[in-house]
Amino acid sequence: MTEHYRNPVPTVDIIIEIENGTGFPGGRSIVLIKRKNPPHGWAIPGGFVEYGETLEAAAVREAFEETSLEVRLVRQFHAYSDPARDPRQHTISIVFIATADGAPAGADDASEARIFSIDDLPSPIAFDHADILRDYRERKY
Repeated sequence: MTEHYRNPVPTVDIIIEIENGTGFPGGRSIVLIKRKNPPHGWAIPGGFVEYGETLEAAAVREAFEETSLEVRLVRQFHAYSDPARDPRQHTISIVFIATADGAPAGADDASEARIFSIDDLPSPIAFDHADILRDYRERKY
């Protein structure tokens, strides 16, 4: 008898810090995307890791696909694994912090990409990304 295993799906999310003087006074600036597909709302750029791809390569690829920015990964931030974090299926997201220069442009799954102050975020925010951004703002990890 063959056993069937169901495993969570690996994803990456990338908190992109903007360095080129487009920042907001007194705070950090990050890039968020507006999702074309459900669940709708603003989100941290990211997506699914492809078979045979490293987490780092997936992060760089997804950031570029959704924001048109070439990012430099700074470090892994934290992993998020609540089975309810994505209403479509159980995912585990490895979140990276990256830097980039320039103006983002929404592409692929993103209808829009914009720079926001970490202290003044839009609404609604999709998935568990409000929790992730709170942890980032508080430098929890």
